Amino acid sequence: MTCRFLYTFILSILFVNSSSAQKIDRRAVVLRHKVILSRPDTLASLTVGNGKFAFTVDVTGLQTFPEYYTHGVPLGTQSEWGWHSFPNKNNYLVSETLKDYDFNNLGPAGYAVQFKENGRNQQAVNYYRQNPHRLQLGNVGFLITKQDGSVAAPGDLREIHQELDPWTGEITSIFTVEGISVKVVTCGHAGQDVVGVKVVSALIGLKRLKVRFRFPYPTDQFADMGTNYARAADHRTKLNMISATRALFERTLDQDHYYVSGNWGQPVTAASPAPHEFVFTASNGSELDFSFGFSPVKPVAKTPVFAQVKLSSNAGWRQFWQSGGAIDLAGSTDPRANELERRIVLSEYLTRVQCAGSFPPQETGLTYNSWYGKPHMEMYWWHAAHYALWGRTALLEKGMQWYFKAYDGALAIAKRQGYKGVRWQKMTDHQGGEAPSSVGSFLIWQQPHVIYQAELVYRNNPSKTVLEKYRKLVFATADFMASFPTYDKANDRYNLGKGIIPAQECYNPGETFNSPYELAYWKWALQAAQKWRTRLGLAKEPAWQKVIDKLAKLSVKDGLYRAAESVEDSYSPDSKFTIDHPAVLAAFASLPANNMVDPLIMRSTYETVDMTWHWDHTWGWDFPLIAMTATRLNLPEKAIDGLFKNVTTNTYLPNGHNYQTDRLTIYLPGNGGLLSAIALMCAGSDDNKTRTPGFPKNGKWKVKWEGLKPMP
Repeated sequence: MTCRFLYTFILSILFVNSSSAQKIDRRAVVLRHKVILSRPDTLASLTVGNGKFAFTVDVTGLQTFPEYYTHGVPLGTQSEWGWHSFPNKNNYLVSETLKDYDFNNLGPAGYAVQFKENGRNQQAVNYYRQNPHRLQLGNVGFLITKQDGSVAAPGDLREIHQELDPWTGEITSIFTVEGISVKVVTCGHAGQDVVGVKVVSALIGLKRLKVRFRFPYPTDQFADMGTNYARAADHRTKLNMISATRALFERTLDQDHYYVSGNWGQPVTAASPAPHEFVFTASNGSELDFSFGFSPVKPVAKTPVFAQVKLSSNAGWRQFWQSGGAIDLAGSTDPRANELERRIVLSEYLTRVQCAGSFPPQETGLTYNSWYGKPHMEMYWWHAAHYALWGRTALLEKGMQWYFKAYDGALAIAKRQGYKGVRWQKMTDHQGGEAPSSVGSFLIWQQPHVIYQAELVYRNNPSKTVLEKYRKLVFATADFMASFPTYDKANDRYNLGKGIIPAQECYNPGETFNSPYELAYWKWALQAAQKWRTRLGLAKEPAWQKVIDKLAKLSVKDGLYRAAESVEDSYSPDSKFTIDHPAVLAAFASLPANNMVDPLIMRSTYETVDMTWHWDHTWGWDFPLIAMTATRLNLPEKAIDGLFKNVTTNTYLPNGHNYQTDRLTIYLPGNGGLLSAIALMCAGSDDNKTRTPGFPKNGKWKVKWEGLKPMP
């Protein structure tokens, strides 16, 4: 065999075993993971939507039993434009939420925090945490009556079979009531805040299946389940029957307004049995199709009919699944493979429905409010970085435009605290307002996210257009990051802190400095910003370079990385610091070694964390985090084990949602983090070109992937 022939032969073998050897049958992969339900499971609510609007349904295919689902995954209707504020009757000022702190003898500076004293300051804090809040726009369900005239309850449904088809975005719900069958098809429009529904049942002609609209009032609570039907006098709902087949609701809540339209395929009559409740009855027949839409302004065009919504849904989802990356684990003999593939496919579906709008999402997406419906910007990487890593960069860029809207507010925060550039808000809203928080105001790891995300965009489209588009954000963020560290003359270095709370949020900001993840992320992001200057033909920024060159090293004790240089006891069994996010491992998860991390020390740290951590006090994205660290450490068995660690907060429900607690029944950073981890486990990183480095080479995993991008 000649050398040339041998070389060609080897290349052919490599090609056959590569991700591009045979195109993945994407439809087959997706359809393997239809969600199929046979009972009213309150933790298995299903959702249709398009990234900026979502509508979550119960086992009937609509929101028929919202009260029953309150303690599970609620039946929410939310849009990215739907916000509300209670009147500021006491004229609270943002300045009343500020408290002065003097860190590192730099002089007092104002931080928006939660006051311990129950006075006007704390009341102002409560107001600005609660307002603005995301709106539950309305409940649309069935009113089903039994032969005796009583209203059917969940327990009256029999022969239930409900399916979510992620390939088309359609939910098909089949059940019987007193022996009479009902079939419902529900789908969401790909580009409008519109839901289409088709119902087939003899109950329609018997006038025992009707469509009911109910409009709740918002709450001032941490969560809003969309079932606050009290306070009827505090809002207004006006119904205008444009014709026998068209209706328009006008909603007024304090100073806020929006509209809800309805479009029926046959004439209906309307009744209002209670304030903000409207029941529509079809004239006859056993089939009814209808659609309804939500809008911040009075709609001019007619709401698309069911057939149009269905076509839009099918086309939109087909385009999504055929774009970007894919992974196929068929043929794997590891018993966890099918479940991992299920979590991946449903996480793709859920993040596309819930987290692909024009703004960063809240942690519970567009289903129900957590933290008053406000996005947490330290979570944005976990929500959205996977879009670029899966070759769907446009979906990341949509949400990144928020940074331009929030820029002036971030500039003001940095200036108020004596820093240059922009200090990005932590708990915020679509306009970039700063919500007071005694933790959030001291977090800093959200700062480099925008540089990382911009770099991902550039890697997928290395053009001057991208550089010019995001240079303002990258450079202003780097200006803050270079001005924030404190120069330590005694050690000739720059320290991060005091005055910080790391990603692991159980630390006192007045004592904490030099946490490892923040140090590694700080250096990486400043180096990336310098690269942007070079790409644009600019000289390196000296102020940034000083910090890059002299940033404090990661602190080591007993051969392990400390959780922070200010912490002596990081890992003993009774340490108070072995809870929450194992953020020490994050220094080598989404980030390369970067001259900051010694892989041997990190490996010892990883093993120690794995043994000593209180995993019952963790969050859903912690498991993708440890899988990414294990992948970079060339420990693929540990990466898989990490994704399947037997902890409640690592639970993935039948609908694909990452469950945390009764208080937080869905948690989308877990889903997004899983997708980012899978990208690294398949495509590797700039410093690890190993084929599928996160999957064991023990013969039990057959991994076929395409379209995924390596991490930095």
